[in-house]
Amino acid sequence: MKTLLVLGVAGFSALAAPVAAQELIGSYTAYIGEDDLYNSNGVRLNQPWQILRQDRANYHRFGISQGGDEWDPFFGDANNRAAMERMIMAGGVEPAARRILQQGGATVYVEIYGHGSRGDSIHVLVSR
Repeated sequence: MKTLLVLGVAGFSALAAPVAAQELIGSYTAYIGEDDLYNSNGVRLNQPWQILRQDRANYHRFGISQGGDEWDPFFGDANNRAAMERMIMAGGVEPAARRILQQGGATVYVEIYGHGSRGDSIHVLVSR
């Protein structure tokens, strides 16, 4: 199994605390399936942050999940899903990880760092 780092640390705001001072506030594993590659209107998603956000919307809002999808304590809130998308957009995405996510059939491991209920950064590992 090949594991690729999708992004390192992406700060949510200029006021975000340094990573060392942040707490792990949540983590989950998810399988990126066919349903995660399309938005609610049936439009094909082509950016990693869109696909990862749709996966969490499918899980929390629409009750759509695949084997391997886990609950998380953070992305049940639509505002937090939007923040995740912005954090990933602000980070760097490796080309190979981008391709794997765009194709689907990937497993992701996500760690959310911050304080309390505020996420400041996110780490995502992608594997096939």
